[in-house]
Amino acid sequence: MVTDGRMNMPQTMQQGKFETIHRDMMIGFGKWEFDPMDLENPFPDNEGSVHLWQGDEDKMVPVSLQRYITQRLPWINYHEISGSGHMFPYIPETCEAIIKALLLEKN
Repeated sequence: MVTDGRMNMPQTMQQGKFETIHRDMMIGFGKWEFDPMDLENPFPDNEGSVHLWQGDEDKMVPVSLQRYITQRLPWINYHEISGSGHMFPYIPETCEAIIKALLLEKN
């Protein structure tokens, strides 16, 4: 079984290779209407939570960025996946662990 995302390539490129890259670049380097570091906990009474998963070998989104964000926004539950890259949700064991974490979480 291929777990590196190649089996999903047609879906990721539905809008074309250059449109996909263009949108990613706009998000990554464009001007936002707000500073994400100013976000407040949307669940101050613990009626929900925010989770962020990151593969520590991701070549598209630097792990250092997610570490920085979660240090500045400590209400985010950070899950770093050792030995995984950007397509870690397609690894069956990882996907299952994410679903379990979300469904079995105690608020």
